[in-house]
Amino acid sequence: MKRAGQGLGITLDRRHSMLILTRRPGESLHLGEDIKIKVLGVQGKQIKLGLEVPRDMTVYREEVYLRVQEQNIEALDSRDDDLLAASSLWQETKKK
Repeated sequence: MKRAGQGLGITLDRRHSMLILTRRPGESLHLGEDIKIKVLGVQGKQIKLGLEVPRDMTVYREEVYLRVQEQNIEALDSRDDDLLAASSLWQETKKK
């Protein structure tokens, strides 16, 4: 039994694939039961989308999402450095 859209996508890796669809203004698509994406309009090179998602779901534009991920990695790196510095100070204090 084929799933809806099977055979229409391009495999990106083992976990992800890209499904390529054509939609006109006013038409929608659904992702699972909770997410609806509707094409509201097209003006030149811009497409206006409407998203219906659960209230507890966070939605980011890609450039914002990538920046958040980058900042999270930096925060984790600095936290590790802080822990190492604190550990060194603790060891020096215990030796005295």
